[in-house]
Amino acid sequence: MKLERFIMQIGIVITIFLILLHSDPAICNNKFSTAPTTKPDGKPFKLGYLEGGPYKPYKQHLVAIITQLQDMGWIDKNLKIPRTSDDDTQTLWMWLAENVKGPYLVFDPTAYWTDKWNTKLRKDNKRKVLERLKKGDIDLIVAMGTWAGQDLANNEHHVPVVVCSTSDAVAAGIVKGVDDSGYDHVIAHLDPTRYERQVRLFHEIIGFHKLGVAYENSVAGRSYAALDDIKKAAKEKKFEIVSCYTLSDIPDTSEAEKSVVDCAEKLAPQIDAFYVTVQQGVTLKNLSNILKPLYEHKVPTFSMRGSEEVRYGVLLSIASAGYKYVGRFLAETIAKILNGAKPRDLPQVFEAPPKIAINLEAAQIIGWDPPVDVLAAADEIYQKIEKVDK
Repeated sequence: MKLERFIMQIGIVITIFLILLHSDPAICNNKFSTAPTTKPDGKPFKLGYLEGGPYKPYKQHLVAIITQLQDMGWIDKNLKIPRTSDDDTQTLWMWLAENVKGPYLVFDPTAYWTDKWNTKLRKDNKRKVLERLKKGDIDLIVAMGTWAGQDLANNEHHVPVVVCSTSDAVAAGIVKGVDDSGYDHVIAHLDPTRYERQVRLFHEIIGFHKLGVAYENSVAGRSYAALDDIKKAAKEKKFEIVSCYTLSDIPDTSEAEKSVVDCAEKLAPQIDAFYVTVQQGVTLKNLSNILKPLYEHKVPTFSMRGSEEVRYGVLLSIASAGYKYVGRFLAETIAKILNGAKPRDLPQVFEAPPKIAINLEAAQIIGWDPPVDVLAAADEIYQKIEKVDK
């Protein structure tokens, strides 16, 4: 038994090393230059931004991209990114517009759009953004999230689009496939097996038979939840998926939050594990409400989003080491495009180095004693459940 555990731990270490080697942007894909440059006329490149609405991971992705562009010399390294609210990209963008003076990049204050999770505003914004892109004064636009990617991945314009922070850009219809976006001017960050790997790991640790999954039953909602990946893991590991439908991508966040709590209460008596998916109603301030019925029924949980939710009460997760690595990948992608690379010619797949996280207080609440090998493989161990500042 000890030998088997030792072999398992060695296997985990080797796997993480290989992923790091495979994923390191410094090792992979050096065909195109990432050096800071200007347009042929000596002027800086003008950037734009579109998002579906306020969402913390969007802000985290944007900060990571800016930080890495600073490290690469595209933006003054002495500029200190200001602290703003967790999901507020607009204030950050306007600060960039005011403080980044070139010579390489300009963040256009008139080229920022957010749909605020409003379908009518989304339609209006799509029209406005496409009209602006057709004018030809924007050199590259960042499409943050599924809505933005869906609205800009088309042949109605030809401005380079870098799609970030989507659960599955292929399933959402943003790009045609893993190896080809389908559009010369579009590229989307993909990690096609990330969530399948998560669910597989969750099953190997817990050994559940019925996995509860709450998500909005729409193309976008199923994409956010990576439902296709969960189904692949379910087929391989022979467990049942127990679904419950929520509301997401709506103007009223409180209504979305209530729908997730309702699903947790409904599913808790029927399941022996719960996968906390990415959606509007899963917020840190709502997490304790979601987890309460799951704790009461001793249901182990796994966060799709990552270790931050483990800090606040989810039992387990595996996620990227912060946003540094994916930020570097996206920053280098932007740099290569501005240096003349065609987005379609660049690789879309980047697997960020993983981190395993566990919350020991959550384990105690549900009466689960973590095996020694799981603790040995954990990069982040939280002794207590932290409280969210209201």
